[in-house]
Amino acid sequence: MEGEEGSQQPHLVLAHKLFLLKHPNVPDIEKVRLKDEVLVSIKSDDMVSLWETLAAESLLEMDQGLLDSTRARVDEELKKLDEKITDAEENLGESEVREAHLAKSLYFIRIGDKEKALEQLKVTESKTVAVGQKMDLVFYTLQLGFFYMDFDLISKSIDKAKNLFEEGGDWERKNRLKVYEGLYCMSTRNFKQAASLFLDSISTFTTYELFPYDTFVFYTVLTSIISLDRVSLKQKVVDTPEILTVIGKVPHLSEFLNALYDCQYKSFFSAFAGLTEQIRLDRYLHPHFRYYMREIRTVVYSQFLESYKSVTVEAMARAFGVTVDFIDAELSRFIAAGKLHCKIDKVAGVLETNRPDAKNALYQATIKQGDFLLNRIQKLSRVIDL
Repeated sequence: MEGEEGSQQPHLVLAHKLFLLKHPNVPDIEKVRLKDEVLVSIKSDDMVSLWETLAAESLLEMDQGLLDSTRARVDEELKKLDEKITDAEENLGESEVREAHLAKSLYFIRIGDKEKALEQLKVTESKTVAVGQKMDLVFYTLQLGFFYMDFDLISKSIDKAKNLFEEGGDWERKNRLKVYEGLYCMSTRNFKQAASLFLDSISTFTTYELFPYDTFVFYTVLTSIISLDRVSLKQKVVDTPEILTVIGKVPHLSEFLNALYDCQYKSFFSAFAGLTEQIRLDRYLHPHFRYYMREIRTVVYSQFLESYKSVTVEAMARAFGVTVDFIDAELSRFIAAGKLHCKIDKVAGVLETNRPDAKNALYQATIKQGDFLLNRIQKLSRVIDL
């Protein structure tokens, strides 16, 4: 199931097309093209069960005759693979037996039979001794998990891979795992951990089976902006040569990053508007679209207000290139949610910042944790005779 070096894994390309096919914001004329491309992929890989599922959802037309002939071809191929396994077990060595089982696993992955693929991968693993080869099987499982967006399977596979690395394993596979884990963290809204893992992989990226390098940079910049402070953002993202070489390939991304760092807020909002559609139409980021929109606005508003003890609402609206009413409504929501530490003097039209005292906050947190600990000890003392 692994793509060739430098190319994305075909099943993940198909998964993205299926996502766009179901997306309400994609134009109907575009969906006609996507339907044709999806059908070609399904036919070329004999994906019977996926075809039946999409036909039931009225996304593709059913061709019963072609479906029956495809099913017969799958049965014939499985029969051949079983014969190769039998022949290897009777006449060849352990490595040939493993290769025969692996071939069957990859075939189940290719035709989209998730349950049988996972079952066969377990059988293949039982025939595998080398840690590196076991890791490759985990990567196949992870790709399967990302195709179906099965986060439970992905989480368990990542934990399994980390346990395998305690037995050994090479750096190339360890670096690849960081990207897989980063994608999992980003897909489950753990943007801070995702940014850390992506940044660690910037100079060693070889995980082309998941996505191209420019997409990787796109994810790295987006997750870093809402996770890092200004100093870290400058060191790890803005001035990083690996990012600078490809950031221009992603529309609006360079302006988005640099306008934020250079405090060019009007340009930032313009680039931000251009990026929203890319985020909305991304398979992994789409579920977190509204959350990300809120977080990035929190970052940019906080950065602007950091420079002032007080500032007029009109001056802030002018800096962002929006109306006073828009900024007023925006800030009201963020202040009410506790995202911004300031208050609006509506009569004077002024924003007054009230930054929290870090030491006082730490003191309050310590008191709260101490109370919690005392309560737990008291409950425990009732159960245990001290």
